[in-house]
Amino acid sequence: MAKLSQHHAGLAGHYEVVVVGSGYGGGIAASRMARAGREVCVLERGRELQPGEYPNDPITLLAHTQTDLPLAHVGSPSALLDLRYNPDINVVVGCGLGGTSLINSGASARADPRVFQDPAWPAEIRAEAALERYYALAEAMLKPVPYPDQAPRLAKLDALERSAQALGAPFYRIPVHTTFEALPGGVNHVGVPQQPCVGCGDCESGCNYGAKNTVLMNYLPDAARHGARIYSEIAVRSLARDGHGWKLLCRRLDAGAPDRDIEIRADRVILGAGSLGSTEILLRSAAAGLALSPALGTRFSGNGDLIGFSYNCDVEVNSVGCGPFAPDPDHPPGPCVAGVVDARGGRALDEGLMMECGGVPGAIGGWMPLVLSAAAKLLGEDTDRGLRDALREATRALESKLGGPYVGAIRNTQTYITVAHDDSGGRMYLDADRLRIDWPGVGGQPHFARAAAMMRAATAALGGTFVANPTWNRLTNQQLLTGHPLGGCPMADDAARGVVDHRGRVYAGSSGSAVHEGLYVMDAAIIPRSLGVNPLLVICALAERACAHLAAAQGWPLGYEFS
Repeated sequence: MAKLSQHHAGLAGHYEVVVVGSGYGGGIAASRMARAGREVCVLERGRELQPGEYPNDPITLLAHTQTDLPLAHVGSPSALLDLRYNPDINVVVGCGLGGTSLINSGASARADPRVFQDPAWPAEIRAEAALERYYALAEAMLKPVPYPDQAPRLAKLDALERSAQALGAPFYRIPVHTTFEALPGGVNHVGVPQQPCVGCGDCESGCNYGAKNTVLMNYLPDAARHGARIYSEIAVRSLARDGHGWKLLCRRLDAGAPDRDIEIRADRVILGAGSLGSTEILLRSAAAGLALSPALGTRFSGNGDLIGFSYNCDVEVNSVGCGPFAPDPDHPPGPCVAGVVDARGGRALDEGLMMECGGVPGAIGGWMPLVLSAAAKLLGEDTDRGLRDALREATRALESKLGGPYVGAIRNTQTYITVAHDDSGGRMYLDADRLRIDWPGVGGQPHFARAAAMMRAATAALGGTFVANPTWNRLTNQQLLTGHPLGGCPMADDAARGVVDHRGRVYAGSSGSAVHEGLYVMDAAIIPRSLGVNPLLVICALAERACAHLAAAQGWPLGYEFS
């Protein structure tokens, strides 16, 4: 695959459109504005990694990890895995050309239409609840498909279906952004070489086979092909008005940069740096005097995420990624998320749950025998009883400790990811110029107990020990972990309640509907509430919608065909 990002020496001082970030929001904005004939520059704080360069062992993974702790930031600020620790909720996001699409599961789902009837949304969104056209545009580019029936059987899918039967809830194979079949000529619809998935299970540490349909494989090369210039390892710190346009204060993150702080000017700026990144940029801009809504930093949601494990089950699961090893073609782990138990039907919206079978990247698989066996002893709830079963479980646990994650107890461990609804009550703010999240008591909200009960019942059907997220306990004040951060720049009908309008235009002050000309947010930050599904497709639909409105308002032609 050809490299997309260009050398910093080619960076100009002014562009018609600058897109900040390159994930689902930024990638879509770059593609659509370039197709509209605009002069587009994309600025991404992370590095560009090609298939084959993603970490697949513990040492390399650590080198590709940055951790933001309350007292310090550890690791390179352009490292792939970006972990944010806070007292109430921790967040993991992707940092690289392609954003979080590089390290997520790629599971694709449309939100329950009832979600968009919440008064938190602007009236225009409530009137368009289905977002059908924009979902379809995103799906045409990202190509979500379920794991094929003719592909090798996955043990974790069989185990999840068994749990679904015990729960009396619907089970199905969820569409994922993965290429499973050989493509004509070996290239995809935007001319990028891709090969079929080999089932390695390492989706969440980066696909080294080029099969995962990340933004790096479609929207971004489409943007480049239509003239966009893309630069990596440039972090936008803040922005300010500059006459009729905008001035972006940036920092180069590449090693050996002689002048780290640079300024770039633009007629229009589209923030697509994600819930955390776009909010942080605007918080810093507000501190420097830019008039913005008092809602900035509010409506943060973790999308009701809770993880858990059915540890040491009586059935094989095989959900640990292969890491540096080639997968068994007849017995692969398969994509990280392949199936779902959908417990949304027949319930009030905020009581709905989706439970997906997940996976653990091979790069951290070696840690799992010790981590999960310890967690099972301290926090686990054994759903099996009897001496014979206890002996079998002890034998399997010893096998994993001695032989690694591909035998014994870890081979028989199911990973769950539940998505639901929280109250979107988190708040983001700056402390010593670093983004922090405050959300007291979030882990005690009732839907997390419902999610845990569902995972516990699913574990009982498999004869294992239920282990919830080890940080979700009374000793840690039920601290959560999410990979689906939403909000911070919520959309609303006016500036008193939201940061942007239904088109992603940023409100210019504390009240009313006046907007800053040429300033937009088009990413997860604008979503004002939890979604109850993996949020990427909703993020994409809203970004597609905002781009369509922007192009129409300016009279710019915007074609969607593939040549």
